[in-house]
Amino acid sequence: MGFYKYLTKTFQNEWKEKSPEYKERLMAWRREPPLVRVEKPLNLTRARNLGYKAKTGFSIIRVKIAKGNRKVTKPTRGRKPSRTGRFFPARLSDQVIAEQRANRKYRNLEVLNSYWVGDDGVSKYYEVILIDPARKEVETLAKNRKSRVFRGLTSAGRRARGLRFKGERRPKQ
Repeated sequence: MGFYKYLTKTFQNEWKEKSPEYKERLMAWRREPPLVRVEKPLNLTRARNLGYKAKTGFSIIRVKIAKGNRKVTKPTRGRKPSRTGRFFPARLSDQVIAEQRANRKYRNLEVLNSYWVGDDGVSKYYEVILIDPARKEVETLAKNRKSRVFRGLTSAGRRARGLRFKGERRPKQ
């Protein structure tokens, strides 16, 4: 096996066996703010597969998303059947929400992709790969990518729009 396969296997085993390093990492992340800029990706193989390169113009942001249904405000103007209920599932996946939050915070950067890095009982954690379109190193990557996360053009957004498979690859139902 190559180096990246060992890295992937190590990352998966940490999560499956709930190793002490994994637990300590999650405990430290719980105390941090919801959006944290990270020096290097935690899961290097996944980041590289999604387009990350270790050069200027690429940034990694770790985003914390609360698990569970979203709480909405109390109904106003009477209790109608359409307004009852307090907890509703989000219309977007947690990964898409994480990408959008990262892009709202760092408006001058564009979202390239994102991937899951962990979850505990309360939160899920994603690392979002952002690129700087003003840099010469990533200029070709950033062409025509204005606000692509809000248009559903990342891999998580394409999944939400039903564009994951096309043609022959589409699974039979």
